[in-house]
Amino acid sequence: MPKVPRRVVTGHNAEGKSVFVSDTPTPHVFQRSTGSVIVMELWETNSTPAANRGNDDAIARGFRLQPPKNGSVFRVIEYPPDKQRVAALAAELAGPDDGSGRVAAADKSRSARHPGFHKTSSVDYAIVLSGEIYALMDEGEVLLKAGDVLIQRGTNHAWSNRTDEPCTVAFVLIDAEPV
Repeated sequence: MPKVPRRVVTGHNAEGKSVFVSDTPTPHVFQRSTGSVIVMELWETNSTPAANRGNDDAIARGFRLQPPKNGSVFRVIEYPPDKQRVAALAAELAGPDDGSGRVAAADKSRSARHPGFHKTSSVDYAIVLSGEIYALMDEGEVLLKAGDVLIQRGTNHAWSNRTDEPCTVAFVLIDAEPV
């Protein structure tokens, strides 16, 4: 099991003073099957500019790959080694779409290079927190290590962890026009 990030959320009390609304590990953790990625959702916005009114949990919903229209999502994903993940991913993608958007967002012409190729209409900021992972494009790949940042701009891509240890990546996805 991954180290689930501690999520400290601020807000305002009835008098308009700043307060801490919550301080717990994020309760929004998703894993489709053993050996697949673990997605830990932290926050999302539903508009730009974002609304800061109220103290409700903005991400209290099921998993969805894309950010909301005109919004954003902040998540941390733990990628298991490909020797575990590829088989789990192939089984997931062979099954019916469960409504989460995961299968629907996958590129139906999946690359023979990796079954995890997919594309979203978003600008994604990816920050490697620990481990290392390859970012794969239709043409080319680059190895990213802890501290590296990738700016993903609506391109078809996949993530490949070729080590024996998990890799943890933080993502901010911002809704964008389709390419």
